[in-house]
Amino acid sequence: MSVTARLFAPLLSAPAKPLITHYDDALGSRIELSRATVANWAAKTANWLRDELDVEVGSPVSVALPSHWQTVGVLLGAWWCGAHVVADPEDALVAFIGPDGSAPGAESVAVVALDPLGRGFSGDAPGGGLDYLTESRIFGDDFVAYDKVPDDAPAFHGSTVDALITLAADRAAALHIGPDDRVLSTLDWSTPDGLADGLLAVLSAGAALVQCSNLDTAALPRRRESERTTVELLRP
Repeated sequence: MSVTARLFAPLLSAPAKPLITHYDDALGSRIELSRATVANWAAKTANWLRDELDVEVGSPVSVALPSHWQTVGVLLGAWWCGAHVVADPEDALVAFIGPDGSAPGAESVAVVALDPLGRGFSGDAPGGGLDYLTESRIFGDDFVAYDKVPDDAPAFHGSTVDALITLAADRAAALHIGPDDRVLSTLDWSTPDGLADGLLAVLSAGAALVQCSNLDTAALPRRRESERTTVELLRP
């Protein structure tokens, strides 16, 4: 089964529980998404990638995005249809980038607006790319896999599905993250270590994530109190 089916689908037994609360202190924004809402974004992404952009098991998909609530939907959607998330957009079938990014060599470029409320671009996406939020929104809220994703299929930077699931469980145990925890994090998910600790370990444990972008350190005491966080993963 895919990373998403093995790691995230079990969490949907409690769909209303919060999965990610995302702050962007540069914008002054806060948004909280339940497990069910993230599942809808992931399903829309998976359906769009498979049905519109021909992503199948093993297809290289690059993700050059910050640690953001929309990135969760992108990653889970890509894994759900069996994509191999890679670092380099060169020769990627699809490359996800932010509004200021670029992806030379990718067959298709999906530009993620990173709007706090999930809005796409008011006009065309920058650089002639596809507006991810607008394009994927029309696809279904449920995803049914057509093809089996083998446990030894590549999933992230060459690591297999099986290896990624094992790593997620190991890191959750090492970081003492449990199902009742609320994890305050500023980690970057673009590296294997950052992804394992900052996202996969949280999913594996069934915990909730409070992800902070552009953190105002003066806000930390207030953030801890208001979000009732119990574990911290802060970049030095």
